[in-house]
Amino acid sequence: MVMSDVKTESAVKYSTQQKALLFGPIFPSLLKLAAPNIISFFIMSCVAIAEMWFVGQLGTPALAGFAIMFPMVMLMQMLSAGSVGGVIAATTARALGSGDNSRANRIVWFATALAIAASILFFVIFKFFGASIAIAIGAEGESLTEAMSYSSVVFSGIITTWLFNIFSSLLRGAGDMNTPARAMILAAGVQVFFSGALSLGWFGFPALGIAGIGWGLVIAMTVGAIIVFLRLFSGRSGIRFTRKNLVWDSGIAKEIGRVGGMAATNPFLSVSTVVLLTGLVSQFGEAAIAGFGIGARLEFILIPIVFGFGAAMISLVGTNIGAGKIDRAQRIGWTGGSISALICGVIGCFVALFPESWAGVFTNDPVVFEAAASYLKIVGPSYIFFGLGLSLYFASQGAHAVFWPVLASVGRLAVAIGVGSFAVKTLSSDYETLLFFVAASLVVYGCIPALSLALGAWRRANQ
Repeated sequence: MVMSDVKTESAVKYSTQQKALLFGPIFPSLLKLAAPNIISFFIMSCVAIAEMWFVGQLGTPALAGFAIMFPMVMLMQMLSAGSVGGVIAATTARALGSGDNSRANRIVWFATALAIAASILFFVIFKFFGASIAIAIGAEGESLTEAMSYSSVVFSGIITTWLFNIFSSLLRGAGDMNTPARAMILAAGVQVFFSGALSLGWFGFPALGIAGIGWGLVIAMTVGAIIVFLRLFSGRSGIRFTRKNLVWDSGIAKEIGRVGGMAATNPFLSVSTVVLLTGLVSQFGEAAIAGFGIGARLEFILIPIVFGFGAAMISLVGTNIGAGKIDRAQRIGWTGGSISALICGVIGCFVALFPESWAGVFTNDPVVFEAAASYLKIVGPSYIFFGLGLSLYFASQGAHAVFWPVLASVGRLAVAIGVGSFAVKTLSSDYETLLFFVAASLVVYGCIPALSLALGAWRRANQ
């Protein structure tokens, strides 16, 4: 069946919310949907900054340990919210766009089971292999102790992260951006308080050091998961847990497995790039690791900001493709991609010109600061391509055309790690030279999905 057979408004009974997604002007619709996400994800970015500040008060070993294991924690966020969660949101939106509410409700059960299964899998992996992973990245001595203190807490409670993000993705797929945003804002306040209190010993709480940062995350995700679950259970967003839809649907399993499996490789590639780069940087010493971690942390701050638009794009693109409106879906992709590129480019150029505005917040160590400043000056301007590539990755989930964005991540890995490793290990290149390859890899990351969209990849995927 060719998806260009556009469904008209009279052919399917759409809700008011879905009509806005299908027939409203693109730019205002995108901004309206993205606004709650942008606010909430910006606040979560501020939480990440606060976390880094708390860790900075604990010393350089804590900063190094945090830099080593934080990408693993971000992997969980990127999988549960960005890739698996994104495909679940897209599949839900496509079902509602085609008028199949029963299928959307079956997805609710499937997504919940998937979240529980993934939580168990990653808990077991990090329970038995966490230390080996940290050592492989470059942890040793005090930094290894700090890395394990943080990650053991987080992965013991990782189910809270998965449930919060999967439930939020279901609601976003139904067009409800407000409830996940409100839950995230409340969770952010909880996380800042408990991360600070339990790491530094505020208000008589035990000073648990970097483990307190982990407890802050687990407590916050628990609060958020409860809020979005109650909304989903109520059915007020258009989808819900219904007993009659608690059935096995092989079609849903195949669709989410096929697209989600491909999409899930993207965060693994992204995190692998950062992890392997951290391993390369470890050859330049602990201070270089800490400085690189501060600089690279900016990328993880930009991810939630881009996801603010990306979540809206998943819902808009998925709903329109479900209704057969591919041309409109492509215009949504270009609009959201351009906005995300502009935002990331402005932030990247600002920190490149004023590195003290970012690196100076987290460390007073001149050697660590210099390593972080070098990262920001060299890599910062290339974040325009990072914003473009990441936003189109999210939009491509709505189109179920994730091959090219994943290929872009492979290209990024090849340039940053393949060429970068050759330069460092064979040509004895220095830290700054490695950073130029990091910047070049982001250019590759942005250009490939943009070219694929321009050459009709979304249309071919939906024929």
